[in-house]
Amino acid sequence: MTKKSVYLILFLSFWGLTQITAQELSLASNSEVTTQHQVTIKGNLVAYSATTGTQPVWGEDGKEIAYLHYTYYKRNGLKSYDERPLLISFNGGPGSASVWMHLAYTGPRILNIDDEGFPVQPYGFKENPYSVLDVCDIIYVNPVNTGYSRTIPLTGKEVDKTKFFGINADIKYLAEWINTFVTRAGRWPSPKYLIGESYGGTRVAGLALELQNKQWMYLNGVILVSPADYKVLRQDNPVSDALNIPYYAASAWYHKKLPPDLQSKDLEEILPEVEKFAIEEAIPTFVTAGFTEIAKKREMANKLARYTGLSYDDFMENNLVVSPSYFWKHLLKDSIGYNVGRLDSRYLGIDRKLSGSSPDYNAELTSWLHSFTPAINHYFRTELNFKTDVKYNMFGDVSPWNNENDNTRDNLRQAMAQNPYLKVLFQSGYYDGATTYFNAKYTMWQLDPSGRLKDRMSFKGYRSGHMMYLRKEDLAKSTDDLRQFILGSQSGGKPAKY
Repeated sequence: MTKKSVYLILFLSFWGLTQITAQELSLASNSEVTTQHQVTIKGNLVAYSATTGTQPVWGEDGKEIAYLHYTYYKRNGLKSYDERPLLISFNGGPGSASVWMHLAYTGPRILNIDDEGFPVQPYGFKENPYSVLDVCDIIYVNPVNTGYSRTIPLTGKEVDKTKFFGINADIKYLAEWINTFVTRAGRWPSPKYLIGESYGGTRVAGLALELQNKQWMYLNGVILVSPADYKVLRQDNPVSDALNIPYYAASAWYHKKLPPDLQSKDLEEILPEVEKFAIEEAIPTFVTAGFTEIAKKREMANKLARYTGLSYDDFMENNLVVSPSYFWKHLLKDSIGYNVGRLDSRYLGIDRKLSGSSPDYNAELTSWLHSFTPAINHYFRTELNFKTDVKYNMFGDVSPWNNENDNTRDNLRQAMAQNPYLKVLFQSGYYDGATTYFNAKYTMWQLDPSGRLKDRMSFKGYRSGHMMYLRKEDLAKSTDDLRQFILGSQSGGKPAKY
């Protein structure tokens, strides 16, 4: 054998090994594993099947361009599933897996965490006695590049990211994917619900109309959990600035930074007062900005300090408008020297130095990743028997993300107008500083300017943050609210007409 032949054999052997490795690090685009389980919910035993696997996304030419990983929980023992609700669940980011609500809110298993939501060892999961699987079946969907979901490059071509990574592209391909899943699962007769958290709120608001007008699939309900409304969040204006104030007040109350007369009251007693102040006094003052009389500006700085736990100087030095990042950094700086979490101000962090305008890191997110990451990886392998070397992306690369032409708020209004069955529930935590509870209320108020749809919308607030269900007391309350929403939005045999 010549030296050249030896080199060729070695090269081919190495190439073959790399191809095997590559295959191991991707999943078949059509696959499923089904296991049988049970959970006790509100004292009643619920037997269910769990199917986890992949389903393709097809391009316009009919070729597979991606596959999405999903987990589908279906209650056992029913003669018919025609009247059994189906809840379709998304998280946000964009770029976040569906792990959060899956393993901490609605699903049959939840994290091993303490009653306030902090990590405990050993890491893992346990039964969720508050799961809504007693009243509906649930599917958790991971969009492209999140969880185990991935793109499929066409031969000789790069992945066309514009097919996936943007507000409207995301909505379009996910609606097609949902259509296929519902068809395969035989769930067309079932009442259907979308639930989306954070950016997932933007996603499901847009999906409601896309499913209705492009897939001819009509919903009974949309649930927006800590929704991100970018018509508010990406704006630098007096309304957006004022909408932060009630969140500041709630966080200051939690950390006992309000004046004694306010601190002695219950949180939900003081919030209406602060909300009224934000709308009736803060917005008009912020509108006039630098033209505000100095006496009026000083009066406003004192009121803002009273309601937020910050100082008079903090507001005077920042022209009355304090950013959320400044608030997270400064609320506790002079007392205990910690910053507070962005998504949940109950969590504390330690920065390199006390000075500055924003925290070094998100204290709450690092805590959540601490407990969720080992649990979800362990859960899929040991309980659901889904074994792969593909990495589970808690957060995946979805950049660049196209934020243009965001009409999702009005799309949801139009879907409601066209579908008399469709109802909407908002759920938010008072201590969420990223997508604040008052932003959610504002979104609800702005959703339908005519006021003729308001009786089909409702808001529920909780004494925790972005993922309000991490706190045991709020998990029980929020799942009850969700359960009642699902049960209360059934047709009851009434026709869909005005």
